[in-house]
Order: sequence, then C-alpha cells, then structure tokens
Amino acid sequence: MSCCDETTARVPACDVSRRSLLKGAALVASVVPAARPIGSAAQGRTVRLAYCSQLLCGVPYEVARSDGIFKSHGLDVQIVYARGGNAAMQALIGGAVEYAATALDVAIQAYANVGADIRRFAVTGRLPLFAVATAPQTASRIRSIKDLEGTTVGISALGNADHALTLYLMKRVGADAQKIKFATMGVNLLEALRQGQIDVGLVQEPALTFLRRSGARVLVNAMDLEDANQHLGGSFEFMGVAVRTKEIAQRRPEMIALTRALTEALRVLRRMSGEQLVSALPREMTTGLDLKEFGEIIARHRDSLYPETVDIDLESAKRVEQSLMAGGLIKPGSSMSGLHDTTIVGG
Repeated sequence: MSCCDETTARVPACDVSRRSLLKGAALVASVVPAARPIGSAAQGRTVRLAYCSQLLCGVPYEVARSDGIFKSHGLDVQIVYARGGNAAMQALIGGAVEYAATALDVAIQAYANVGADIRRFAVTGRLPLFAVATAPQTASRIRSIKDLEGTTVGISALGNADHALTLYLMKRVGADAQKIKFATMGVNLLEALRQGQIDVGLVQEPALTFLRRSGARVLVNAMDLEDANQHLGGSFEFMGVAVRTKEIAQRRPEMIALTRALTEALRVLRRMSGEQLVSALPREMTTGLDLKEFGEIIARHRDSLYPETVDIDLESAKRVEQSLMAGGLIKPGSSMSGLHDTTIVGG
C-alpha cells in the first residue's frame, strides 16, 4: 500500500450513483465521481482521471480543474476521487476510468506483482509525503537515522510505503534494521508520538507541523528537497499519471494535451498564495480543516513536492524501486523498464 491509502483519502460526499460510473467494474464501493466536474462533453473531450484523494497529491490536478486549464487545452476532465491509490489504480485496470494518478509505488507494485499492462507517462510529484519524527520525549537522544537502532518506530503497517522507506533510509546509512521494533498503528501516529508511547514515527502533514510545535525532532523530512537530496540521494518520484498500454496509440493526442495542461498547472501553482491553493480544492474535501494553516502547509512544501515539469526522471524512479525491494514489496531484480513511457511529454 502507498502512503496515499484509503485512510488518508478525503473523498467528497456525492449523490451521483457510483454504480452508473463503474458499472461492470469491481470498485463500486471504492470510487466516487468528482463533486465538481468541469464543463460538459461539448466543451472538450471528456476523460475520467482517478486519484487517491490525498489533498497534497491532488493540488496540481485541482488547480488545473479549478482554473480551467484542462478546458483551455481542449479537455473536459472529470476527476474521480478514489479511496486510496490502490483503488484508483484498480479503477484504471478494470476499465472504470481512462487515467489514474497515483504514487509510483502503487504503479510499480501493480506492474511487477500483478502484471498490470499500464504505462506511466507524466509526473506531478517528486517526493513522498512522509517525515521521520521523534516523540518530544526522545528528541534529545535520537538525533539521526542511525540512532533508530534499539527504538520503537511507528508505521501504518508492515509492507506499506512508510515501512519500506524506513528500511531504505537505514540501509543507506548502514544501520541494522533487525535492531528496530516496528509498531503498526495505522496512519494516526500523532497522539502516540506526543505521549511518548513510541520513540519515532513516520508522519504526514499536518501532524508534522503539530509535532514540531511540541518539541519533536525531525530526523528526515522527505517532503523537503534538501533533506531528500541528503538522505534519499535525490528526488523520489511520487505522484504521476498512468494509462492502459493498449490505448496509448489512440489516446496519444489526448495524453499530450493532458501533460501540457498539468505542466501549466505546475507553473501556476507556484505563483498562488496558500489561500488560493486551498480554494482550488473541492470544499467537500477540506471540511474540518484549519484552512489558513493548511494553505500555509501547501505553500511551504510546494516547491519541493511538485516538479516544474511533468517529465519522468528515471533515476528518481529507480530510488523508489530500491525502497520497495528493501521493504520486500517487489522481488529483487524486478525490471521496471517497461513501466515508463517517456515519449509523450514534449510530443
């Protein structure tokens, strides 16, 4: 499972029948149509793009939707909010949508372990949405990844992306993963860390912001490009768009238009204020959030999280493969060479 699983999805409420969207597909209970699809078929070719509904993942897509960028490129894109990256990928494989935007680890596992005939052709996120943070009580004695030996580390579940990332970070510094005790706690690690029930945890935002205020030490913030360069060896390809391989020839002009729209959205979001970025998200997905603070979080991380172009970085993708092998999520020696299509961008 990815960091963008069903527990981090913020799927908006919708009255439209799920069955009408996914008739014949296996994910009727996992995917709902967008609360605010753009336009109509008359305004551009209608395509459905599923994504995991994790807010930080979706910013480029929501900016392209809300600012009319998809429409200006001749596309009527209906964003389909799935309950996690795996659900979005299954919707693509099952024929319920034309495109799926997921974390790379989801696409790699579908390709390597299930034999999914898919291709990734655009990237909209270059870093994973995790940070390794101590409890406030352990901040003084746990100062590096090497210091994780002999500690209890909280993760969502064994075999998830946060588990694989921890093992990869330890391998890079020569630490002994056998000396760690992993506590599987789902994604809500915040209170366990605050109370010192675990020594260290892999957290997302806004938990990272809250922990910093409480005096926790951030060992690695994988959402920061400088930290990623230091601890991961560089960017770590994350969010991107996949299509069914057999449809590439017929969809090529559409795929080119989609990459151009997303490239424009990546440029636009760099000029937006935190308030504007939050406003681009569907209101149904931000209910209950402190919108001012969340806008500040997006603005703080955007230059690191989102690339300037949608070009696939094969070296960055390779690091993700290595982390999945370290975590036992794909077999050592698995080849991902056929997963990436680098012919669409700039076409």
